[in-house]
Amino acid sequence: MKLARAAALLSATMLAAPALGQAPQYGGNLEIGTVSVTISALSWDPADFAWKLNHDVGLYLETLFAGDLDKSIRKGGKYSFKPDAWLATDALRGELAESWEWQENPLRLVIKLRKGIMWPEKAGVMKSREFVADDVVFSFNRQNNSPKRFPDYYDYVAKVEATDQHTVTFQMKYYNADWDYRFGWGYYSQIMPKELADAGAANWKNAVGTGPFQLTDYVQGNAQTYTKNPIYWDKEKIGGQEYKLPFVDKLTYRIIKDEATQHAALRTGKLDILEIVRWQAVEQLKKSAPALKWSKWLSYSGIYLAMRTDRKPFDDIRVRKALNMAVNKQEIVKDYYAGNAELFAYPQHPDYIGFFEPLETMPPEVKELFVYDPVKAKKLLAEAGYPKGFTFKAQVCSCSPENMDLLPLIAGYLEQIGVKIDIQPMEYGAFLSAMTTATHAEGYFMANGHTNPTRTLHKNFTPGQLWGPSMLYTPEFTAKMDKAYATRDLAEQQKIVRELTREIVGKAPYLWLPIPYYYTAWWPWVKNYDGELRVGAVKPGPIYARMWIDQEMKKKMGF
Repeated sequence: MKLARAAALLSATMLAAPALGQAPQYGGNLEIGTVSVTISALSWDPADFAWKLNHDVGLYLETLFAGDLDKSIRKGGKYSFKPDAWLATDALRGELAESWEWQENPLRLVIKLRKGIMWPEKAGVMKSREFVADDVVFSFNRQNNSPKRFPDYYDYVAKVEATDQHTVTFQMKYYNADWDYRFGWGYYSQIMPKELADAGAANWKNAVGTGPFQLTDYVQGNAQTYTKNPIYWDKEKIGGQEYKLPFVDKLTYRIIKDEATQHAALRTGKLDILEIVRWQAVEQLKKSAPALKWSKWLSYSGIYLAMRTDRKPFDDIRVRKALNMAVNKQEIVKDYYAGNAELFAYPQHPDYIGFFEPLETMPPEVKELFVYDPVKAKKLLAEAGYPKGFTFKAQVCSCSPENMDLLPLIAGYLEQIGVKIDIQPMEYGAFLSAMTTATHAEGYFMANGHTNPTRTLHKNFTPGQLWGPSMLYTPEFTAKMDKAYATRDLAEQQKIVRELTREIVGKAPYLWLPIPYYYTAWWPWVKNYDGELRVGAVKPGPIYARMWIDQEMKKKMGF
């Protein structure tokens, strides 16, 4: 049997971690169940401002900057490259940008672009030509003029100019600390040719870019297939020698909604990598497929029940606090997650050194929200005018097995204080649309990415954003947020963000819940990889481009 043979080979030297100098192999197909394994592409057009866009188009549309994988832990650095949308300043490299420099009076950022990068030929879309500064200007202006763009997202930029064929200058109205994230490597910063826009960027069949792979097939709900770009510009240095990228010929995202099917595909080698595995499945997978390699990471998404503060009963902070106190969060960590979770890790993530503040140093009004106290919860409800409790609707996405499991558990706790939840599962498209159009129910149960230390607060709690299901906005909070973005002093910015986090958590717009650990699993024939997930906002393309498959090992293991 294949699995028995794989287990027998565990002690063989071929399963040892390869030396960094091992020569790579070209060819083969890479099959991946990504962190978004249950969700098909939401859009192929950057102007649609779909959060998952970099995950899907980032294999062929590149950005000005990206994470530097030479700074990864695997290569002796200090960065895991797992956060969904945070890169430390010293972990940044130029992707399409070769170098950049801030200049004063007037404030501007001058970016020198790499020369010789080519757009591939695409039948019916464009002839092959060189990537130039006008492409950056076009892409930024198209994003900035999109009716779907976030309000104030690029407002700090006065204009973008092509100073020469390979130089772009961003003229600034004022400084914004998130400048690199917002137009350089973030969710909505892809550089595309005008020809793609003219042909129709929303049509996947028109997809073309400078990246390591090109999109060649798409079956919604089934698979996204990418093929090697033979004229890709970047290289990987291994053992002192440079190698042309990418190594594999084809890469496929498998869309698998059923969790058991995901695990079966991994166990039988139909998936080379499954980037997200819940803790409940880990031990069984380790037993049934002992050759798998593993990486553990604390989720970069917060899980919470958002309560609409613009509607009764959640316009009363006493009600929101009561719901928090009615849920035994320590018990959820201990029993539901079997210890595979952290009690407090949202809206800031513990990886955000200097920005994150642990629960034990938080003020009393924050700490009490994480202490199980149903007696006080009932008292607060009575004071707010709900001595017998109430019933409210809560929407949840059927695409998330974990959330579908967890919300009924929360409902069970709340019933003990007389509060009942009418649970309404929804398909992802309808679920997302309800929030982005502010037509969602009083309760909205979701997982939402931390993003980065400032944006996690900005997108959730300032007006006009798409990701604010609690509808809790104040002019004072927004003004403090603006101050955080305006400061160039990192220590001062961290201080402001810590204060804002204390303030917003204490107001209890969400029923704050523990943050779970997840696992990534892959077969040992996948080389030059150690569980890295992102080198930009949900951007895995450069990671995949650097992987190769040890075909001999795979064959010897019976696959």
